[in-house]
Amino acid sequence: MRIDVLTILPRLLEGPFNDSILQRAKEKGLCEIHVHDIRSFSTDKHRKVDDYSFGGSAGMVMTIQPILDCINSLKAEREYDEIIYMTPDGEQLKQGRSNQLSLKKNLIIICGHYKGIDHRLRENVVTLEISIGDYVLSGGELAAAVLTDSIIRVLPGVLNNETSALTDSFQDNLLAPPVYTRPAEYNGWVVPEILRSGDFNKIQEWQEKTALERTRKLRPDLLEGEE
Repeated sequence: MRIDVLTILPRLLEGPFNDSILQRAKEKGLCEIHVHDIRSFSTDKHRKVDDYSFGGSAGMVMTIQPILDCINSLKAEREYDEIIYMTPDGEQLKQGRSNQLSLKKNLIIICGHYKGIDHRLRENVVTLEISIGDYVLSGGELAAAVLTDSIIRVLPGVLNNETSALTDSFQDNLLAPPVYTRPAEYNGWVVPEILRSGDFNKIQEWQEKTALERTRKLRPDLLEGEE
């Protein structure tokens, strides 16, 4: 899989993309992540990428030319399955969408800034708009990092334990059950006896039951229409 991220702040993505699971995935050859500085494609002598909005609204807007030229340069080399724009008014990111995108070969992610990108790009170039929540960030870089991580971590071979990603919250529309580690007792707090029993079937039943109970209590919206 290859992901190309378009941004005006490439250094902001150095940490998320060059450490932990994403770095290991790249080293294994399971994915490629390329960050492109939109300013490098600006035809303005000052590398300007924004301008005032028509209609007199407050705030600057990212212009078409440098973004479109960057996208076209990438599309000249390969086909892309999706051109994604990170925006607060996009589709809310859920695990199912990350799973679906992990099956794609090539993705472009656009990081907006200021008041966003010229809407003509959204109408004519962008194929998918994604939000990571109902709030506004200073730019799309952190959102792009979240999306990228959620996609790559479910690629086969990325996680050491192949079943690990499959037991995460939201994979089956349920929250994950509680997890514990050694020691079995600490500060008077004890790990549930069933988890120490060694009975795999009973442990699995307990995990399924507590996952459902936690979901009913904390995120009942996930169960709507299922009962």
